[in-house]
Amino acid sequence: MLSNRKLRIGKISFANVWPIFYILEKNADCSPYEFVEGVPSALNRMLRAGEIDISPSSSIEYLRNPERYDIIENHSISADGTVGSIFLFSREPIEALDGQTILTSSQSETSVALVEIICRKFYGLSCSFVSSEEPIGKALQSHAAYMLIGDDAISQSRQWPALHIYDLGDLWKRHTGLPFTYALWLVRKECPQQTPAALSSFIHALDRAKKTALANLRSIAAVSPFRSMLSEDDLVAYWKGISYDFTPAHRKGLDLFRQYAEELGLLPAAPFS
Repeated sequence: MLSNRKLRIGKISFANVWPIFYILEKNADCSPYEFVEGVPSALNRMLRAGEIDISPSSSIEYLRNPERYDIIENHSISADGTVGSIFLFSREPIEALDGQTILTSSQSETSVALVEIICRKFYGLSCSFVSSEEPIGKALQSHAAYMLIGDDAISQSRQWPALHIYDLGDLWKRHTGLPFTYALWLVRKECPQQTPAALSSFIHALDRAKKTALANLRSIAAVSPFRSMLSEDDLVAYWKGISYDFTPAHRKGLDLFRQYAEELGLLPAAPFS
């Protein structure tokens, strides 16, 4: 049955995808859409429950539930190396973390799996991983390491010069040679039948927003609300380090992530589709 209701779109509240949403909301007719803001883990839950229809959502959410979603082609939040906003903060070198408990941000799901893969597969570490919402200063009084994502990670990376700080995108690239996809634009499978016109309109608007945003990062940085966190030059450099595409190389990296996650029991073993 077709519906005239508004398309409910998840909106990540981090700097990484802000240029896309800024241009989308500035230039497109957004009257057919309702934006729902949240951190990745919250948007994953809402998308899974059908509370939103579309979202840039954690790649592991897709890998856990491929039967629920379609991927919007040519869009992702990825990095081919350093990502600049997903860090492991450690009081010790990563090689010395064997047997330790590593805290992980409650805002993330893909990065939680990624840090476990890095520790176990790449460094042979036997660690425990515990979700936390504690501030980093308090957390590292009792734990050796803490993985943070997004704006928290960016701001904290400049405040702890005595810590070992590892960019997870850099570690993945060093050990695999591939890009890493943190989020995909996912659509619930029933959406094309329920809101076909709004969905088609949104995908075209998203395509245009990405193209326009990438061509205008300097002017977007000048009006960004994140200038208190990063200078305009640093914002432009950060956004240029993110890949918003989804190419065959990205798919290859995602497939390897799935393989490692299955081997470590973070995903049920199943064919990738």
